[in-house]
Amino acid sequence: MVKMIAVYKHPEDLEAFNAHYFGTHLELNAKTPGLVKTEINKFFDLRGGETEYYLMAEMYFESLDTLKASFKTPESKAAGEDLQSFAGGLVKFWFAEVVE
Repeated sequence: MVKMIAVYKHPEDLEAFNAHYFGTHLELNAKTPGLVKTEINKFFDLRGGETEYYLMAEMYFESLDTLKASFKTPESKAAGEDLQSFAGGLVKFWFAEVVE
């Protein structure tokens, strides 16, 4: 299993970001062929301060080939275009193999 990890910096307008991300973007992303599951995490600081990053999404796929194939689908392209429209400057991506 592999995963694509999207990490988001704090948006200027948190309310607008959350409304679009949780109300529109996750629905689009869920339509991606080959996507097994998505986990969303919000960062926090144990000392009560603000973290550098706000949110992390982990999107799981059965294999690297499945992940690569998903990028070529219209559904994935639509989710990517949507993401760039509201969070393009906020997000960074990493890819990882799940070992346990």
